[in-house]
Amino acid sequence: MKETPLASRHVALGARMAEFAGYHMPISYAGIREEHMAVRRGVGAFDVSHMGEFIVRGRQALELVQYVTSNDAGRLAIGDAQYACLPNAQGGIVDDLLVYRLPEDHCAEGEQAFMLVVNAANIEKDWNWISEHARRFDVRLIDISEETGLIAVQGPKAATALQPLTNIDLAAMKYYTFRKGTFAGVDNVLVSATGYTGSGGFELYVPAQHTAAVWDAVFEAGQAHGIQPCGLGARDTLRLEMGYCLYGNDIDDTTSPLEAGLGWITRLDKGDFIGADVLRKQKEEGVRRKLVGFVVDDRRVPRHDYPILDGEGRTIGKVTSGTLSPCLEQPIGMGYVAVAFAKKQTPIRIEAGRKQLAATVTRPPFVDPKNC
Repeated sequence: MKETPLASRHVALGARMAEFAGYHMPISYAGIREEHMAVRRGVGAFDVSHMGEFIVRGRQALELVQYVTSNDAGRLAIGDAQYACLPNAQGGIVDDLLVYRLPEDHCAEGEQAFMLVVNAANIEKDWNWISEHARRFDVRLIDISEETGLIAVQGPKAATALQPLTNIDLAAMKYYTFRKGTFAGVDNVLVSATGYTGSGGFELYVPAQHTAAVWDAVFEAGQAHGIQPCGLGARDTLRLEMGYCLYGNDIDDTTSPLEAGLGWITRLDKGDFIGADVLRKQKEEGVRRKLVGFVVDDRRVPRHDYPILDGEGRTIGKVTSGTLSPCLEQPIGMGYVAVAFAKKQTPIRIEAGRKQLAATVTRPPFVDPKNC
């Protein structure tokens, strides 16, 4: 099992550890609810160094990124980031990812550079997929995953807590932009105004050998603001309250971005890209199922793959994610249902063994993070 550069810090903090995507990762420290609310109301820090990072550099870097991703990377200026997915030829999703348009200071004349940030469980899969298609383009691919640590500092107090550590004006950064600068005495740190929680904050891409020192500096600076270490458990409840998809649960190789409500990152008018014809046809004809959110009128939490039923007990879909919302103190979930049942306020039932849980379709996000 692999370890991130922060594994010893997690053990020292008393984290409950478990295997995730081949890594020994912290699931929780003080408890999922406490960590969740620290992010919603203050500031929390996550170790997400297990994520993968690929550099795409060359004269046709943009052309490759455009071909393998669903969004329009041509809209990115240097310093911009973008959410996208890697579609397959059948219109399914190989992975979802972030695309960064990098400065060209390490490029030859006429070259551009991008960084692709992919899910930990899919690093090898995504590398092979992109490499296969890169053969047609004048580009170089570099896997910097092992050389890169990644710390997500999230919450409304994140900018205030981190500002003493950097020469970057954090408060001035717009959502889905990034800057490179000195952070906690470490040069060339990429600070990104992105995250997976809905409560704002930053992601810090740090050379692996300096990750532990930056983590320590973050906690020293954040102590006055009540910073808490957070594990993957709170990361999951936070993302689900916002209706953010988790690869392997809510999206995978068999789900299309249009079914998953990700039409906004699927630019069908940008030109040719993998799966474009299938997705254009799907857009024209309409999808047969949709990913929806739902709130359960019960205390029992819906689980992955639980059947979703209509009022007469017929199966109309299945649950993909479920949890007890710490903000609502009520079970919530997401799942795919037949289009006829995807309308907001539609009553449905979740089959949980011998019991059927009454639920109502809603449109995520489930909460306003500012009001938790």
